[in-house]
Amino acid sequence: MVDVAIIGAGQTKYGNHPSGLKGMWAEAAKNAFESVDKNFHPSKIDEAFIGSVAFGGSQLGNTAALLTEHSAMKGVPVRRVENACASSGFALRDAWMAIKSGQADIVVAGGIEKMNDLTPERKRFWLGVSGDTEWERLAGLTFPGTYALMARRYFHEFDSTHDDLVHISVKNHMHGLDNEVAHIRKNVSFEKAKNGFMVADPLTLYDCCPTSDGASCVILAADHVVKEFTDDPVWMLSSGAASDNLALHDRPSITQLVATQNAAKKAYNMAGIKPSDVDFAEVHDCFTIAELLATEDLGFAQRGKGGEFSRLGMGRRNEGDICINPSGGLKSKGHPLGATGTGQAVEVFKQLKGTVESSRIVRDAEIGITHNVGGSGATCAVHVFGRDRNV
Repeated sequence: MVDVAIIGAGQTKYGNHPSGLKGMWAEAAKNAFESVDKNFHPSKIDEAFIGSVAFGGSQLGNTAALLTEHSAMKGVPVRRVENACASSGFALRDAWMAIKSGQADIVVAGGIEKMNDLTPERKRFWLGVSGDTEWERLAGLTFPGTYALMARRYFHEFDSTHDDLVHISVKNHMHGLDNEVAHIRKNVSFEKAKNGFMVADPLTLYDCCPTSDGASCVILAADHVVKEFTDDPVWMLSSGAASDNLALHDRPSITQLVATQNAAKKAYNMAGIKPSDVDFAEVHDCFTIAELLATEDLGFAQRGKGGEFSRLGMGRRNEGDICINPSGGLKSKGHPLGATGTGQAVEVFKQLKGTVESSRIVRDAEIGITHNVGGSGATCAVHVFGRDRNV
């Protein structure tokens, strides 16, 4: 099969973006196009996949066609990919598979979400559309409530407390402080994060990611055309994906995400690596408990030891064997639902190329992964990236 590389990647700043969907996508695409080292033009693109939940319902039909029309990609076969918060993680997987199969040479994967032009009531409605409508949403369960249940159960089963989640929040704010595209750029003290406004017990405001506007775009190329565009590509070594029960009450355990475990196993096996080979990971920390569970499900900590992992600062940049969320994660960088998966890939691309802000570089990084979860864990995509074509 064909090997696949990323030759360019870009995004908007996350947060309260002044532009609408068209403007945000045009900005992200332009940034991606301009990041390619040489000889690139949008006319070379064979296919495109754009992830979006279509938050707010402003453009539910033909979203992708509308966006590509405004980024010099008119006429390119394109479709919108929807898989809740994992939409663009799966768009990236679709793009990778299109090249891997030999059907395309140059493919764009991206994501977008406009979230902050709605009232708080409408936001709450749209934030819940990815849960089980009949048994969760109509019963009044919110996503903060969903992850609060997971946190409470985890504390019951294992030697862990809310303080372990506070360490994750503080770390991610520290990592995001110097990230120029992050939504929330500020240091947060342990005491402030610990005593934040209660959202859903035990989760406070500082355990929850913000609602963000944003767009991200990644350009992938087949091995036989890569040198036309760059002598320094980042290789996408593998893609793993899986799904699980949507509603929490249908799962045997709510203190692990089986979809993450299965997706990671596939991605690691395909790339020929072990969790210990990974230098840094962009993980889906929509809530701090989600990052704690991810460190276990991805194999960076033993089952039940995720609290200790965070307590000891093992995921901090350049302080342990692995860095977790050098971008600041969803907690600090932000979480425009459909843009998150490919936004994680933008961070990995720039880290491995060494083009992030100098204060944020993960030293000597050779392998990075992205972990993108849909909803409370019904879908998950895990991708492995490397400086070298073969590990």
